[in-house]
Amino acid sequence: MQTDARAASLPVLSVGDLTALVKNTLRSQPRLREVWVEGEVGQVSISAAGHCYFTLKDERAQLKCVIFRDDRMVMPFEARTGLRLLAQGSIDVFDAQGVYQLYVRSIQPSGFGDLALQFEALKAKLAAEGLFDPARKRKLPPMPHNIGVVTSLSGAVLHDIRRVLARRWPMARVVVSACQVQGQGAAATIVAALRRVGRWTDEESGCATDVVILARGGGSLEDLWPFNDESVVRAVAAHPCPVVVAVGHETDVTLAEFAADVRAATPSVAAELVVPARVDELARVNQLGVRLNGALNQTLVSLRQQLATETRALEARHPQAQITADRERVGVLLDRAARVVARRLEVERSNLSRAADSLPALVAGGIAIARGDMRRESAALNALSPFATLERGYSIVRGPDGAVLTDARKAKQGDQLSVRLQRGEIGARVETVRDSGS
Repeated sequence: MQTDARAASLPVLSVGDLTALVKNTLRSQPRLREVWVEGEVGQVSISAAGHCYFTLKDERAQLKCVIFRDDRMVMPFEARTGLRLLAQGSIDVFDAQGVYQLYVRSIQPSGFGDLALQFEALKAKLAAEGLFDPARKRKLPPMPHNIGVVTSLSGAVLHDIRRVLARRWPMARVVVSACQVQGQGAAATIVAALRRVGRWTDEESGCATDVVILARGGGSLEDLWPFNDESVVRAVAAHPCPVVVAVGHETDVTLAEFAADVRAATPSVAAELVVPARVDELARVNQLGVRLNGALNQTLVSLRQQLATETRALEARHPQAQITADRERVGVLLDRAARVVARRLEVERSNLSRAADSLPALVAGGIAIARGDMRRESAALNALSPFATLERGYSIVRGPDGAVLTDARKAKQGDQLSVRLQRGEIGARVETVRDSGS
């Protein structure tokens, strides 16, 4: 009963509240905010977002760990199953699963702590100088003619590179500059090989190398250490042409790769990166040929159409064509005029026919009117005619000159006179002249 009473007095927490309480308790412990944990890497998985999830374990327990993508990209190597690591980070709780885990910020192989620290220190120094700046990295030439290869003459690396280059781009010339890739003095031979291939020029064309591959196979951190040497890193960064570095396996990372213009996962991948695939280029050329033929055909069709248009325009402006066109126009106008004249003649014929039908009546009416007018005019003329006066007994006397005498004083004695009567005319001679006024 006492136990039940004590339980009833305790607060009831939700799962989220309890998880938050544990999380806050862990975060309040200074020792858990910065810890180094050593163990063997268990199962490793990489999420689609690029985060790395793995476990560290020993004979007594295991610890869930996570490396976020941004931290993982700058780490010198990847966590791999079975590798014994020193992981540095902080302990925290993942609320969604209610588990605590180590959020890792850096890793180094167990037993090589000094080399890892040297690696990080030199990396920070060279990064501060800008040797790893992405802005200074150069693009690889699309179709290199001369390819320098800096590697050991022994081993499979050189063979793999040559095989890939011969398969993908056999036109390229491979210039090998041999060096020692591990052990005492290897860094100095790598630097010398890089400088040697950088000075090389083709005797016939005078062309230098277009791109250089610095490569070696996989190995331990100690085996790969020459590629972390400061002199090698600076030689890679200062090389006159683009450098592709492929050292070790895909999970191995060296400082020379940070300074390179391009990092390749393996030497074979490096060879694939520096040259195009011949088959792909042939397909591209064929496709360009098809497009070119199509463009040429389209251009020819367009030019033919333009030529036909210009030819028709020239033919239309030829003098003979102009004459023919004028003749056609004249013919059209004549036909039109003939039709107009024919219509007008038809109209006039119709009018004339109607006029001809009414002409007798019109003529008869006109004649009657003319006769009436003539009778009236004749009566008026007769009334005014001197012959009407003669009918009343008067006569007309003309002198010797034929002029009508109206004054007796103009006649002389002995003049021959002509006297016109109503009927006939008689001759007379002046015997005497008397003035009627006297």
